[in-house]
Amino acid sequence: MNLDWNGIFGITVSPLELVVRGTMMYFFLFLIFRVVIKRRIGSIGMADVLILVIVADAAQNGMSGDYHSVSEAFILVATIIGWNQLIDWLTYTVPRLQTILEPAPLLLIDKGQILWRHMRKEYLSESELRTKLREHGITDPKEVEKAYMEPDGEFTVLKRKP
Repeated sequence: MNLDWNGIFGITVSPLELVVRGTMMYFFLFLIFRVVIKRRIGSIGMADVLILVIVADAAQNGMSGDYHSVSEAFILVATIIGWNQLIDWLTYTVPRLQTILEPAPLLLIDKGQILWRHMRKEYLSESELRTKLREHGITDPKEVEKAYMEPDGEFTVLKRKP
């Protein structure tokens, strides 16, 4: 049994083309997930899900032969991870970028009053809000001083003082 080593590790597409394609796709999806759709799901950030999906697809293409070699998939995956690391580092070191790319907590209840405009902004129903309040031991929004939807999708509830 002979293995085609050139077919496994050879490069059939320009590495520069792979880097450019990976860069373009990353920034397109980055724009959609971090700027347009700012809210995050649960404790896993939207950017984390984005990276997982792109890397899985890039690796799958390398394994199935769409790129014709494992080396091409390695270059594409490294490009995607590299851009993600750079963006994370930049948002950490440049606070102004963090305010642009990471959403601020969204105030949902202020002094017992539900802020319906903010609820509509996140397509959050009253029953969903009440469910989150019950998880914090609260049955009536009037018991709440402030309630926020955090960037990771979790809720912070501050009770009113008696």
